[in-house]
Amino acid sequence: MSRFFADQQGGVAPIFALALVPMIGLAGAALDYSRASAARTAMQASLDATALMIAKDAQLIASDQVGPRATQLFNAGFGRDDVQSIQVNATVSSGTGGTTVTASAGGAVATTFMHILGQSTMNIAAHASVVSASDGLGCVLSLNPLASGAATAQGSTIVTLNGCSLYDNSASSTALTVGGSASVSADFVGVVGGIGSSTGITATNGIRTRISPVADPYADVPAPIYSGCDQHNYTARNTATINPGVYCGGIGVNANAVLTLNPGLYIIDGGGFTINGGATVNGTGVTLYFTSSSGRDWASVTINGNANVNLTPMTYGPTRGIVVFADRNTPQGTSFKFNGGANQYFAGAIYVPSAAINFAGGANTATTCTQVIGDTVTFVGNSNLAIDCSRYNTRPFSSKTMRVAS
Repeated sequence: MSRFFADQQGGVAPIFALALVPMIGLAGAALDYSRASAARTAMQASLDATALMIAKDAQLIASDQVGPRATQLFNAGFGRDDVQSIQVNATVSSGTGGTTVTASAGGAVATTFMHILGQSTMNIAAHASVVSASDGLGCVLSLNPLASGAATAQGSTIVTLNGCSLYDNSASSTALTVGGSASVSADFVGVVGGIGSSTGITATNGIRTRISPVADPYADVPAPIYSGCDQHNYTARNTATINPGVYCGGIGVNANAVLTLNPGLYIIDGGGFTINGGATVNGTGVTLYFTSSSGRDWASVTINGNANVNLTPMTYGPTRGIVVFADRNTPQGTSFKFNGGANQYFAGAIYVPSAAINFAGGANTATTCTQVIGDTVTFVGNSNLAIDCSRYNTRPFSSKTMRVAS
């Protein structure tokens, strides 16, 4: 051994090889930690949703069924196959401050590089606590932190939120504006800033300003990965059925045409999803993702009056529960117009985090589940929303989730 270390011929190579071991180990550890961190973020989001749903139905769940129900809800919303040995626990307690739901989840992520160094798994955990209060599960959320009128009802609009709440994250003194003869009825209304006028607002469980911002429930959902084009500038002129794929230049539906979307993921790359008055669009188990591979001509939605729309979301995969998903890089102010009217029904979440939603629809439909989440949300016609979304695997949101550090 002493002769080996004393030999100076070709000495750089073995020294370099030995030095590579810790370097590769450190680089590999960073990748393993990054994967574990992403899994933990997804675990926290699913646990928050689980705790909210347990809190919503706490009075209907027997004490010995809280744990099994929590496990069922968590597994429905958590889609990370790389997490092993998952355990979920939940308890419900009552006191002078109301009902408290405490939940925890844990699991292990198999390592790739750190396995070489003797660590085959990394443990992750999440905790959530929900204190029952007067605010409830939301079906409308405007995310813009500063805009005046981030949530707005205009003209003679009648907005009915059946058993669900409206939240506005803007700190503006006029964050929520209900103008003219418009009216909004909800379970609860919560605003980070102030309300321009509350005359037209009815809330069963009250109106609160100066609340804490509500977390974006889909912030950790990854953007779909795609390449190429399956169709260019597609237009349905009569009766047609299309399949999932990449639609470059958008999808158009002429007046009186009937378009059926087979289940799956539709990428709208540029152009838009345009449905003219009198057209009909149906689809079960679909997600529409709006983006632009060129960084120009960002895809959006334009649904004109008297369109018949009935779309429900995928219930599996990363985008489960989301029926409309806009690229987070979509320029602020890009308009998504859901103005189909009384026979327009989008089940699941309309999730447009950086753009402006104009919404009017659902008044004549048997609406059971619609979430509207945008940078700003403006109701421009009679609308009917509800939040019985368990069968679609949408994520509930509310201002009453309190996370406990792991």
